[in-house]
Amino acid sequence: MAEILPLTALHYDAAVAGDYDALVSPPYDVIDDEQRAALAARSPYNVVGIDLPQGTQETPDPYARAAELLRAWQADGAVTHDDVPAIWPLQQEFVGPDGRRRTRSGFLCRVRVESYGAGRIRPHERTHPGPKQDRLDLTRATRANLSPIFSLFSDPGNTAWSALQPHVRTSAPFATTTDEDGTVNRLWRVTDPNALETVVEAVAPAELLIADGHHRYETARAYADEVGGGDGPHRWVLMCLVALEDPGLTVFPTHRLVSGVESGSGQQDALDRVIREQFDVTELPDRGSLVPEPRRGDERVQFGYMDAVGQVPFMLALKEDSIAEQLLSDRSEAYQQLDTAVLEAVILKHALGMSDEQIDHRDGLDYARDFDEALDLLDSEEADAGFFMAPMPIEQVQEVAEAGESMPPKSTFFYPKVPTGLLFNPLFE
Repeated sequence: MAEILPLTALHYDAAVAGDYDALVSPPYDVIDDEQRAALAARSPYNVVGIDLPQGTQETPDPYARAAELLRAWQADGAVTHDDVPAIWPLQQEFVGPDGRRRTRSGFLCRVRVESYGAGRIRPHERTHPGPKQDRLDLTRATRANLSPIFSLFSDPGNTAWSALQPHVRTSAPFATTTDEDGTVNRLWRVTDPNALETVVEAVAPAELLIADGHHRYETARAYADEVGGGDGPHRWVLMCLVALEDPGLTVFPTHRLVSGVESGSGQQDALDRVIREQFDVTELPDRGSLVPEPRRGDERVQFGYMDAVGQVPFMLALKEDSIAEQLLSDRSEAYQQLDTAVLEAVILKHALGMSDEQIDHRDGLDYARDFDEALDLLDSEEADAGFFMAPMPIEQVQEVAEAGESMPPKSTFFYPKVPTGLLFNPLFE
């Protein structure tokens, strides 16, 4: 069972720091240098100053600079430390990549840091080697979780949100902010003991599935082990929890792009041969049809395909399940049904000869969450071939996790991201 608690948060005081639109940012791992500069220019209190720190002439160590800034913000009164535990409901109104408007409801709290395992906390996909040392150094310096991990739990009776909803319905948000993509984030602060107890009890029997923030969770584990001893704040981590049954929870695809597969090369010949042998190939009427519909029931694994030279869109459907079963014989049946797993095994490894290390380090492999971005990379010949994945039903994510498997990297795209800067979890008394 997972263990959650309310938290006595660090958070901005808008009366001193200003409007939240100038204070929050996307998660650190999706911010480039240009965007970081733009965010920092919005406010001297923008969270990128501490979550994506840069050294100065006076304080060249970026992590020391982050700690210095956080202390200064608290001294200014721009960031304050609550003295009452709370759970923080978060509603996100957004238009997804499919053009549909939705609302996703969740809440921020503390979660006990544990090893991955059945009945507790599971990852849902493999991660590329990431900047875990960077996050660990930042946590050591600031002694705080600055960015929430996004996780899922099962709550078929909607018990947790039902306990929070009356407070959401009858009170003004603690903070409201609108992202650059138009997502409206509304955050409330709930301290009612009965509501808090109901939420904690509702989550207690659930297994948590990390949707976004695997690196941050693994950093939290490393930090907890490093501090060691006792049951202090270092044993807990900041999470945003969303019920698997929430109507606003959706999973979008991440498309694959490969390079180094030049026309007339041996790799291109091998790719063409494997596609002919292992897939039924259907030419599509236009490029807009490259993204398949979500797979249901016994439908065959399929994905869209187009190369940069021919620019002819195709749909590739795996001829026989036995192909995946043979190449993924050491994997569960649920894993063998994943389009991203079939692509990795049949195309990336078998046809193109990529190793696990090449895939992990994105050597000849890239990703695009935006369909038009993927097409642009093919049109410009920055990529030689593109594979277009289907949105994944959330039930399939659950099935793979319950089988004890982790999906290939970037198998899912949970949209929208949870902003950084709404609140922080202090790792000190």
